[in-house]
Amino acid sequence: MDAQTCIRSKRDSRDYAEAPISEETLQGILQAGRMAGSSKNTQPWAFVVLREASGKSELAACGQFAQHMPSAPLVIAVVLTPDGGAFDAGRASQNMMLAAWAEGITSCPVAMHDQECAQRALGLPEGHRVAMVLAFGYPASEKSRHRGIARTPMAELVHEERW
Repeated sequence: MDAQTCIRSKRDSRDYAEAPISEETLQGILQAGRMAGSSKNTQPWAFVVLREASGKSELAACGQFAQHMPSAPLVIAVVLTPDGGAFDAGRASQNMMLAAWAEGITSCPVAMHDQECAQRALGLPEGHRVAMVLAFGYPASEKSRHRGIARTPMAELVHEERW
């Protein structure tokens, strides 16, 4: 799928089929995150891959809206190094979600509201923090990808030169 179609058709989903994600596909998703641009090319991230149910459940307990995470076949925690910024983590995350969607894999970003809990669950080194967690899986159904909420019209979003 071309880039514009991928961007226009990607929607977050919290309902996943049980089908596993292959190692080859996982490596492509991780490579997309690795290739994201970052401030001064600092690449201030690391990725923790979770497939085991116990690890996904333990990490899900650290977020307020993470109940769907354990049902995802694949979860990737985007971890920032001590000087890393959220903007850079967002760029890496969006790359991974779009790369996954190009392969037919849906995703949903999840905030970790309890950082200490997330750090313990992942065994992070001192000073590292979870920027966000990405849940991945093949869509359970076409309906699971759409909530029926229309996008804001372009005319309401774009202003030329001044508001």
